[in-house]
Amino acid sequence: MDELLRRIVVDPRIMAGKPVIKGTRITVDMILELLASGMSPEEIAEDYEISVEDVRAALLYAAKILGREEVLVGTQ
Repeated sequence: MDELLRRIVVDPRIMAGKPVIKGTRITVDMILELLASGMSPEEIAEDYEISVEDVRAALLYAAKILGREEVLVGTQ
């Protein structure tokens, strides 16, 4: 898993410090939005010239970040 996470970098000079796929300007949040819109990892990899492993790295990074947050859910 550490191998996958090495594919993600955060640099304040690139995309205002958003996490991106190393060597690109493709942000983790963009990949998540594309997945949510119905694109497959293979389609994303092909359209944005990254690997399926890069897409998996974005998912893992997001899971690690969200796993550290407290999520508040409103009640009705």
